[in-house]
Amino acid sequence: MSEPEAPPLLPVTDDHDTGPLFEAAARGELVVRVCACGEVSHLPTSYCRRCGSSEGTWRPVSGRATLLSWTTVTHQLHPAFPTPYTIVLVSLEEHPQVHMFGQLAGTPDLTADQPMEVWFQQLAEDVAIPQWRPAG
Repeated sequence: MSEPEAPPLLPVTDDHDTGPLFEAAARGELVVRVCACGEVSHLPTSYCRRCGSSEGTWRPVSGRATLLSWTTVTHQLHPAFPTPYTIVLVSLEEHPQVHMFGQLAGTPDLTADQPMEVWFQQLAEDVAIPQWRPAG
């Protein structure tokens, strides 16, 4: 007899630093935090790593990226993440210095520098997270 599927783990969507990322994802939009000095901050923080300013805005990006690296997980560590699944690391097309992680089910056929695109995994009625898949 198989075990019941665990409910998804939900991100904290009302966090001061990362909340706008999840608000945008719930609308199907990918955004990054940009400081007044032009520095893109990801993972978002309350201050700029370059100039120390707390003045920043959230700007949409295309959702296109390049695959940098990946690994496949075969040993289940939490019931909410059935194996196998593949963790991907991508760099954003507009901001190659910005790297984001995502998760793909199974063991997809991936290659270095492969074009990737964002999609939004709906975890709850008003909660979505950006994920990545091969562009196509």
